[in-house]
Amino acid sequence: MSVLFSPVPVGPVEARNRAWVSPMCQYSCEQQDGMPNAWHHEHLASFARGGAGLVMTEAAAVAPEGRISPQDVGIWNDDQAEAWAPIAARIRAHGAVPAMQLAHAGRKASTYRQWSGSGSVPASEGGWQSVAAGPDAFGRYAPPRALTSDEVAQLPEHFAAAARRAVAAGFEVVEVHAAHGYLLHQFLSPLSNPRTDEWGAGADGLRVELLRQVVAAVRAAVPETALMVRLSATDWVDGGIDVGMTIEHVRVAMAAGADWFDISSGGLDPRQEIALRPGYQVPFARAVREATGAPVNAVGLIDEPSLAELALVDGAADAVMLGRPWLRNPHWALVAEAELDGRVDGSVWPPQYTRARRA
Repeated sequence: MSVLFSPVPVGPVEARNRAWVSPMCQYSCEQQDGMPNAWHHEHLASFARGGAGLVMTEAAAVAPEGRISPQDVGIWNDDQAEAWAPIAARIRAHGAVPAMQLAHAGRKASTYRQWSGSGSVPASEGGWQSVAAGPDAFGRYAPPRALTSDEVAQLPEHFAAAARRAVAAGFEVVEVHAAHGYLLHQFLSPLSNPRTDEWGAGADGLRVELLRQVVAAVRAAVPETALMVRLSATDWVDGGIDVGMTIEHVRVAMAAGADWFDISSGGLDPRQEIALRPGYQVPFARAVREATGAPVNAVGLIDEPSLAELALVDGAADAVMLGRPWLRNPHWALVAEAELDGRVDGSVWPPQYTRARRA
């Protein structure tokens, strides 16, 4: 029996398998209003039809200034939540768990989408002043404005309100995005958080207070909902976050109410030097799982079904998230199930497609 195609609990819900869809930004809100549209519906529903166990939305901004680009989606108002509802329903109708990532881009906000340009978008083209833990820019992006202490104190409620809207829209899992160089990661890393107030380094040298309060606020807002946290296990730069620090970040988030951890890496500093290879981030997931006992998923160049299966059989992770493989083939899970002969109680194959399971 394939472990990849065995069910797994995520908080109070159960995913039918452990082949999950990573959050992948689509930069497709042409009205620049944060509203998901037909593209988002088709994009996400296709993965559920294709056999995924859990389908995560792209980063949904918890505030307008939290978008990566002007074309990013949001969940900062009720109209957006209403537009998300049929998407969540369709994911669930196809048998997958609908999940939403809650995010704030911080100093990496107000940038061009990949096919429209590079760098920061000026106000004349719909851009805005980005904000961050400190005043330092990300590479050649426009410098951010450092948030005041009072402004930082308001962020947990932004995430909590977004979580309430997501759950009201029908999402069964919410994920707090604290990775890839976005705002919460900026507060966690010594490379980007020079603050000396309560949002800077504590007596233990960790910069975890904002993460702690955001997770606690989201947990209080949606107490019956599965709560995941995405973390970058290393900044890949000397003096930045390392695996030991990440283990402590996980312990803080667990104590605040997180159920599950999505372990990635990098994204904070353009100086990063990443040793890319298939499954290169799987050891980070293993380290967190073994040190804390928390359920985790692994990500990063896990393209082949056999590699995904190995990460689970070997005890490194409890699930795997894939990105580009799903874009190449929205039925990736169907192909993987046939290759691994992964049938359990009920197949991921829609009955209309089963004739294709074997050549």
